[in-house]
Amino acid sequence: MKYEILHGDAFPIIRYNLQYGEALQAESDAMIAMSATLDISGSMSGNILGGIARKFLAGESFFCQTIRAARGPGEVLLGHAAPGGIVDVELDGSYGLRVQKNGFLAATPNVQVDTTMQNLAQGLFSREGFFVLSIRGRGTVFLSSFGAIHAINLAQNEEVVIDNGHLVAWPDYMNYTIEKASNGWLSSMMSGECLVCRFRGPGAVLIQTRKPEAFSQWLRGMMPSSN
Repeated sequence: MKYEILHGDAFPIIRYNLQYGEALQAESDAMIAMSATLDISGSMSGNILGGIARKFLAGESFFCQTIRAARGPGEVLLGHAAPGGIVDVELDGSYGLRVQKNGFLAATPNVQVDTTMQNLAQGLFSREGFFVLSIRGRGTVFLSSFGAIHAINLAQNEEVVIDNGHLVAWPDYMNYTIEKASNGWLSSMMSGECLVCRFRGPGAVLIQTRKPEAFSQWLRGMMPSSN
């Protein structure tokens, strides 16, 4: 299977070429256009409990779509709703990914998408909530973001502090702690950061260069007053 990620970081799409009999799984409503030789079908993600968990616990769609080259080779274009990046991650089966809600876009058939629970502190104080996506298997997974996607590669015991609204994905063998951005609560709130995530390497953490909450606040500030 061959693919390209086109049109940069702002409004990218995936152009994916399927040979006869090949298939691709994607988030509901990801397909933009496809060859007439391809078929698209919708289904629940896993069993009904898995679909409910994805929808109400992890904030994802209850359904997913499968695009299959049923009558010959063809091309499909995939995209996502937010103005932001798309990145491809190759999984070799030795580890999985933890992914923020709305971060999954598409994957090859041998990749499994499920939900997993975070610990109490992470669930209460991170933007991700108690449940995040767990992605495992062997193949290619495509992740989407708000803003561009940037990888922070950490060496052994190297640490990085990340605003919790900017997380996209991290390896499941990495853990993080939630802490105040500054020494005191007042200083943390005045800094505009309040709570942050501290990761320790080795591993690569994917972040998004913008966060939806800040953009929503900016939009509200630009709206004319009703008075």
